[in-house]
Amino acid sequence: MSKQIDFTKGVNALAPLAGFTDLPFRSLVKKFGADLTFSEMISSNALIYNSEKTYKMLEKSPLETPYIVQIAGSDENVIKEAVLRLNDLDGIDGIDLNSGCPVPKVVSQGAGSALLKDLSKLRRILEIIKKNSNKRYTSVKVRLGFDKKIPGEIAKALQDSEIDFVSVHGRTRAGGYKARVDYEAIAVINEALRIPVLANGDITSFGVAEEVKKITGCTSLMIGRGAIGNPWIFYQLKNSLEDVSKEKIKEIVLEHFDNMVSFYGNRGVIMFRKHLHTYSKGLPKASAFRDTINKIDKEDEAKKIISEFFSIH
Repeated sequence: MSKQIDFTKGVNALAPLAGFTDLPFRSLVKKFGADLTFSEMISSNALIYNSEKTYKMLEKSPLETPYIVQIAGSDENVIKEAVLRLNDLDGIDGIDLNSGCPVPKVVSQGAGSALLKDLSKLRRILEIIKKNSNKRYTSVKVRLGFDKKIPGEIAKALQDSEIDFVSVHGRTRAGGYKARVDYEAIAVINEALRIPVLANGDITSFGVAEEVKKITGCTSLMIGRGAIGNPWIFYQLKNSLEDVSKEKIKEIVLEHFDNMVSFYGNRGVIMFRKHLHTYSKGLPKASAFRDTINKIDKEDEAKKIISEFFSIH
């Protein structure tokens, strides 16, 4: 039985981020305060061709309830077939359509943020997902437009569709990740829709999160890059804390390390280095710590050095 998402109190969701929001990371934020997690973006083409790697990406942690799978694609027949494949898998509570990814290889296939250039097609695809899915939720993640901001038009396109919620990243595709996030434009979409809207973009701290809720009128947030190197943001939001203790940071970092090793085996020790680079950023002696950790591939040795470093800082 799928679990209902309680939007009445507002939810804090982890955004899908390729290469970062894998099962160990999602499991981590879920344990420490995230209400909702999404798979990494899944290619609908890869799904229907039974890519082993893609099916591995669909695995979830027992903590991940509710759990949403995000798919990308633009071919309506392929999307329908991908949805039918997902219907056979248990433990998935919803399907989210990616209409925000700015990456050229996704956009060149007419997928991701390219769908914002053809809003009637976007609507059709959402209808296909809703009609064919046996999951509880159908949702979409959008940006504010492709080349220019069209929040009003996007809201109109989504208004009568039967989707359950929408996440809005407050930039256009042309804005990439550098342009200022337009929270006022997210407010336009939020005011126009009767369904829950999750505000997304540059939410990097407890203070920013509170400000974003105020400006957008959204009680729900989606946090992606703001959680990398900073997953305790969910712990802060859950517990209304402006600051987080050194001890809690150490606990979260070590938990993440254990998750990586348990999911990837010894390879997880090496894969965890990129996370340690962000966790240690700006701390005293961080570069010496990184130099040391980059040479270590044994679990016990790595854990001891991580534990020592985060006990001091």
